[in-house]
Amino acid sequence: MINLKNVTKIYNSKKSKSITAVDQVNLKINKGEIFGIIGYSGAGKSSLIRLLNGLEKPSSGTIDVGGYSIDYISGAKMRKARQEISMIFQHFNLLWSRTVQENIAFPLEIAGVSKKKRMKKVNDLIKLVGLEGKEKAYPAQLSGGQKQRVGIARALANDPKVLLCDEATSALDPETTDSILDLLVDINRRLNLTVVLITHEMHVIQKICHRVAVMEEGKVVEQGDVLTVFRNPQQSITKRFVKQVTEPGETKETVQKLLESYPTGKVLQLTFIGSDAQKPLITDLIRNFAIDVNILQGKISQTQGGSYGSLFIHIDGDANELNRALDFIKEQKVEAEVLANG
Repeated sequence: MINLKNVTKIYNSKKSKSITAVDQVNLKINKGEIFGIIGYSGAGKSSLIRLLNGLEKPSSGTIDVGGYSIDYISGAKMRKARQEISMIFQHFNLLWSRTVQENIAFPLEIAGVSKKKRMKKVNDLIKLVGLEGKEKAYPAQLSGGQKQRVGIARALANDPKVLLCDEATSALDPETTDSILDLLVDINRRLNLTVVLITHEMHVIQKICHRVAVMEEGKVVEQGDVLTVFRNPQQSITKRFVKQVTEPGETKETVQKLLESYPTGKVLQLTFIGSDAQKPLITDLIRNFAIDVNILQGKISQTQGGSYGSLFIHIDGDANELNRALDFIKEQKVEAEVLANG
């Protein structure tokens, strides 16, 4: 569906040296998947998404989106391509003088769709995104989540094959963010729509994406299916992102307090993947070994590829029993990292 080969984008300036925003990027995104691109500010994410919809042309490399060679087409072909490559934005980009219905109808008006067909399509989209009863409301009368639902409906008006999401939940509170992400998953499944989502929040990637690419200084430094990246992040920046959702902010402080209270034994971080996250490991440890087990903190996250669990525990007892318990944990295909020793 989307194929980028050796794509580079360089911005030249007369007053300062040139800036390489996208540097030799290679990506292949499959039809019907939700693909996440994550990176901190300045990583090149926004430049990359502008290359995908033809708002920018690459300095070198090729970009194929749904059969269109976005890197060189223009005019009528580009306008046709943009009907099939739609986009939603962080700050909604709604027309404030138009109602919900009128905002959603706008791209259909431009496309020359008749009023009867236009209104039927608009009403179907309003139901799809859950805005029944808000048809005549203006953007100023809507919450942030409702505005983004209008933006999504408008983006779907021309039946696109690809939906680009540019930090689409960054301006929303956590609960609203989750509702918008759930809506995107529902749309992806119903319409078999290819979704490309850029973000700086790993929670967004974890919740809805099938695969992810990590960007840093214009380069894709790591990519793969989300569960694999969670399980075994290779780059330091990827590890920082993964810790956003696998290690709550208070973990280090809590571990330090535990070490002060329990100077003996071992503090472990256990990592569970897929079906292993459902195993009664703690029960088995208590039943089979003469050790004390203190649960410090734990969390199970759901990804599109399965469950990912992280559990912090303190175990204490005879040194031989502790070592036997550690061997048992590893035999269960659970990763165990000793954070501190007594």
